[in-house]
Amino acid sequence: EKVLLESLKSLDLSGYEVKISRVNKNGIDACDFSVILDEKHENFDHDMEYLHGKKEVHTHFHQHRRLSEIAEIINNSSISHRAKNISLKIFDVLAEAEAKAHNVSKEEVSFHEVGAIDSIVDIVAVAVCIDNLDITDVIVPVLYEGTGFVRCRHGILPVPVPAVLNIASKHSIKLKITDYEGEFVTPTGAAIVAALTTSIDLPENFIVKKVGIGAGKRNYEKPSLLRAMLISDDKNEDVYKLETNIDDCSGEILGYVMNKIFDAGAKDVYFTPIYMKKNRPAYMLSALCNYCDVKNIENLIFKHTTSIGIRRYKVKRTVLNREIIDVNTSFGAVKVKKCMFQDGVKYYPEYESVVKICNNSDVSYQQVYNHIISVCESME
Repeated sequence: EKVLLESLKSLDLSGYEVKISRVNKNGIDACDFSVILDEKHENFDHDMEYLHGKKEVHTHFHQHRRLSEIAEIINNSSISHRAKNISLKIFDVLAEAEAKAHNVSKEEVSFHEVGAIDSIVDIVAVAVCIDNLDITDVIVPVLYEGTGFVRCRHGILPVPVPAVLNIASKHSIKLKITDYEGEFVTPTGAAIVAALTTSIDLPENFIVKKVGIGAGKRNYEKPSLLRAMLISDDKNEDVYKLETNIDDCSGEILGYVMNKIFDAGAKDVYFTPIYMKKNRPAYMLSALCNYCDVKNIENLIFKHTTSIGIRRYKVKRTVLNREIIDVNTSFGAVKVKKCMFQDGVKYYPEYESVVKICNNSDVSYQQVYNHIISVCESME
C-alpha cells in the first residue's frame, strides 16, 4: 500500500484522493480501492440511476485528454520503468478500441473514459502493483459480462459496450454473457486484461499462495467482486513432453532455439542424436513444459526450425522439494541447490558459483565442488 500511494502521488494530477479500506460485499470481506473525485471532476461512473438512464445529470467532463497527454503524465512520474510500460500498453489498447468505435485515429481520441482522473489512477495503480509483486504471467480464463444498456458521455449504449467488444475481438478475450442486467466489464477493465494476459489456460494442478478480493463500486443483483489468486505450479503436476525429429537444421540454429524455448518457460530442453530414414544423422528435440506453455513453445519450434510436426505427451513426474541457499566457505559465498527427500538431504553447488571460484583461484573444479559439499554437510 505504501509503495502504491507514493507512486500515485508522483502523478501530475489533482482533484482526487485515494482511500483504501475493507468492506463487506455479500458477506465476503474485500479490499475497497476508491478514487474519490472532488465535485469539479465527478463523472458519475458509480451512480446507478445515472448509468442506467433513470435520471439526468449535467456533466462537464473537464478532464478530456488525448493519449499523448496521458503518456506525458505517466512518463514524468517516478514510477518504475516497467510500471510505465505496462500503463502505456493498457492505455494504447483502450485508445485503439475507442478509436475503432468512433472511427477516428488513436491520436484523435479524446474522451473522459481515458482522460478522467480515476481511469488514469486505476490503470497506473494496476501497473505499479503488478510490477511491485513481480508478476510476469497472468491467466484470465474468461470475463463474465451482463446485458442491457448503460449510459456514458456518448449516450445510451448496449452492453457489452462497443469498446469492450473491440478489445475482446482484437485480443481473443473470452466473454461469457450472463443473464444478469448490468455492465460488469468496462473498457478500462477489458484493456487491463488484454494488456496483462499471457494465457487463458490454468495449470491442471496448482497451489494457491494468496487470494485478493476487490470490491466493485456498482451495486447489481450479482455480487460486484473481482478475485485474483497468486498461484504456483504443483511441483508434482503432470507436465507435457514435446518431441520433434530434425535432420535438416544447422547446429547454430538448434542452439539458438534451445535458448528461446527455455526463455518461454520450458522446464528442460535437450537433443538426442538419432538416425532417420535413408540413414541420415539427425537430432530429436525434446522439451518439458507446463500445459499453459505448450502452444507458445510449439509455435517457437515451428517458427525457428525446419520441423513440420511435433509429438506431444502428458507425463507424470515426481520432484524433490528444493531451494537455493547461500553458503559461506573458505573460498567465499556460493549458491547451492538444497534438495530434500524422505531419507535425507542432497546438496548440489551451482555451476556458476563453482566456476567463479575456480577462475579466481588456482584450485580445480573438483576440489572446490567437494569442499562446498563438505561445508554443507557439516551444517546439518
